[in-house]
Amino acid sequence: MGGGLGGPPAPEDVIRVAPDDNSKDVRPDERLRIRVPGGRLEKVTVVRSQDAQDTPVPGHIGDNGLTWLPDEDRLALAAKYTVDVVALDSQGRRSARHTTFTTYVPDERFIGYVTPENRATVGTGMIVSLAFNREIANRAAVERAVRVTARPPVEIRPHWFGKDRLDFRPEQYWKPGTEVTVDLHLRDVEGARGIYGLQDKTFSFTVGRSQVSLVDVTKHSMDVRRDGQLLATVPVTAGAPKHPSYNGKMVVMDMLEVTRMNSQTVGFGGEYDIPDVPHAMKLTDSGTFLHGNYWAPEAPGVANVSHGCVGLRDVKGGGSDTPAGWFFDRSLIGDVIEVVHSKDKTVAPDNGLGGWNMSWKEWSAGSAVK
Repeated sequence: MGGGLGGPPAPEDVIRVAPDDNSKDVRPDERLRIRVPGGRLEKVTVVRSQDAQDTPVPGHIGDNGLTWLPDEDRLALAAKYTVDVVALDSQGRRSARHTTFTTYVPDERFIGYVTPENRATVGTGMIVSLAFNREIANRAAVERAVRVTARPPVEIRPHWFGKDRLDFRPEQYWKPGTEVTVDLHLRDVEGARGIYGLQDKTFSFTVGRSQVSLVDVTKHSMDVRRDGQLLATVPVTAGAPKHPSYNGKMVVMDMLEVTRMNSQTVGFGGEYDIPDVPHAMKLTDSGTFLHGNYWAPEAPGVANVSHGCVGLRDVKGGGSDTPAGWFFDRSLIGDVIEVVHSKDKTVAPDNGLGGWNMSWKEWSAGSAVK
């Protein structure tokens, strides 16, 4: 897909990454390679995620600036790779590209990809989520093999979403300072007929300060509360009448300094393709973000003009002294953004980390252990 007449080229036309974005079951002998047909690579970051631990993948940019190759000969099994590249094309225009792929998991094995990362400091709304690479038939056996505990102690209960996702949360948001430990004793547990777990691993994370932000769609504003006290009220623009924002509690899942947003990837037509959205914070799997907005500077505080996202005033390239930059710098993965008074439905509990939209009774009923 090109950038169109007179427009900037699409990032995938400037930056070529192999294996392809969203590839699954990539074999360990496939070569990780990043290149540009012209211009030069500015920065390449590759991270390998296994058992909730992230490890930088060492590599080098060639002398001509056109290629990057890893120093490792083979890809790791049962891993997720995240690639972030910044490059200049032959005309000096800067592009950024973000891709991921997962590698082959040996036959007869299953693993769980864990959120959040090991040793992370997260917001009080974080939900522990295990995404399994295979459907789990013996859900009770797998559930018994996963233990989530907290210090100071609090009751934590599991909930299955379908056959390949298991989440854990307490009844209320975590208290700041809580240390959470997740013990995976999945090795040799039979998750489905003839399919056995691979992991025997312990990881932990710390809950930081409390920050919960309330977006009122009708007031075009967001109240940011830190440890229960109002920190600021920020003007926002939410979903336009034809594309209203979800109501409900959403949890920050990822934070990107800059990212591309293309309407075709979230089920719309060709309404927009913005290559450099600043201060982007992912809220749902379906594509809801809270992000900086530089293309409609008069909208925040006045009108709702987005396709469902929440936009804060920003400048091209992202400014540290803008409302979006201010909020991004004070946020953590795991913070809660709640939207009220929108005309859309409440976000589904399995769309991102939306489990806080279920009552404790509903949540508890999702356990496979009776």
